[in-house]
Amino acid sequence: MFFASDNSGPALPEVLSALTKANTGYAMGYGADAEMAEVTRLIRALFEAPEAAVYLVATGTTANSLALATLCQPWETIFCSDVAHIHKDECNAPEFYTGGAKLTLATPKDADKLTVASLQAAIAAEGTRGVHGPQRGPVSITQVTEYGTIYTLNELQALCDVARSFDCPVHLDGARFANAMVALGCTPADMTWKAGVDAVSFGGTKNGCMGVEAVIFFDPRHAQEFELRRKRGGHLFSKHRYLSAQMLGYLENDLWIEAATKANANAAQLAEGLRQIDGATFLHPPQANMLFVTLPRATHQRLFDAGASYHLWDGPLEGDPDEKITARLVCDWSLSKNQIDQFLDVAAG
Repeated sequence: MFFASDNSGPALPEVLSALTKANTGYAMGYGADAEMAEVTRLIRALFEAPEAAVYLVATGTTANSLALATLCQPWETIFCSDVAHIHKDECNAPEFYTGGAKLTLATPKDADKLTVASLQAAIAAEGTRGVHGPQRGPVSITQVTEYGTIYTLNELQALCDVARSFDCPVHLDGARFANAMVALGCTPADMTWKAGVDAVSFGGTKNGCMGVEAVIFFDPRHAQEFELRRKRGGHLFSKHRYLSAQMLGYLENDLWIEAATKANANAAQLAEGLRQIDGATFLHPPQANMLFVTLPRATHQRLFDAGASYHLWDGPLEGDPDEKITARLVCDWSLSKNQIDQFLDVAAG
């Protein structure tokens, strides 16, 4: 009953097989391997972007930070959600890799998403003090959001239009890119450059890879700078084929879509079961593979006693048994129906 994170599940067998296949003989290092050439070809085809610059790194924080550093000057500010991973969970790495650029939070109070009005107001308020204040920099949008919700294509387009009106580039943090795309029933191109996105962190780790993320720039003029920043930042792998092999195994035969479809279906099954439990309420509508559900503390205590693993969002496990506490529950591709049913049986008491 492990719902703590989709980072915590096993790697896809096909990804491990791809690594084993790559672990034969010799290959050129630093991204000159044959697997990387095929990854680049596949990603360009999937995103309908034949000139896109494609790079691999090992972590999402690296992908986000180096992509934003490439799009941002040190005297600029990055506009993002109040709960964006780059703000809450990356230990100031974006500020570090950009050389000191700041973050400007642009979400309405208690909202799960950026809105046109909130983003417009945030960007308009910056860049007005000449040399004395931060200048307008990139907009970073998280898809799936940190609350498990999804921007529609129209919402993405509208936010990108606001950014474009101020000449601000747009970065998409796609740690759960596949989950969002499957939920929307769209193409990778629909959710990125066709909506106005300039660069995307295309996640693999949360969806069944051991540890690999792609950074994609739809304008190849950013390529050289990103390469230099990746090397200078210590994130250019010498034995790069082991990153490439993971991503290749992930992309071949639409495995990445299959894994995300399973993860989303697991979350849908879990959400449907929770709706049958008295006192269960959702903080935000479940849309992908991450749920925020409020239950009495006694229910959480019973679940933890039974061995369930997940994160409590707004209170400790100890205290008034009747008090409602919100849990974050994340499903990956590997969860079985039996595990979900067991969790729901314990939660129902």
